Amino acid sequence: MNQINPKKLLHSKWTAVAPKNKEKHFLVVEVDYDDIGSVSLCILEAVINQRQTGINWHDLKNSDHWKQGWK
Repeated sequence: MNQINPKKLLHSKWTAVAPKNKEKHFLVVEVDYDDIGSVSLCILEAVINQRQTGINWHDLKNSDHWKQGWK
């Protein structure tokens, strides 16, 4: 399980364990917080083609799908 600090989520780098469409490396390009300071929006951008995808930031904790950093 990956440990993530929500305050350091922006501009963090991630590697997909099972890449789709040759999209393996991702960068968090946008993080929005709600009124109580919880993450309400997390946008990942694929490095290879700049395609952006919204994701539940808790999914990044699953080390079966994501690895922290570019590997």
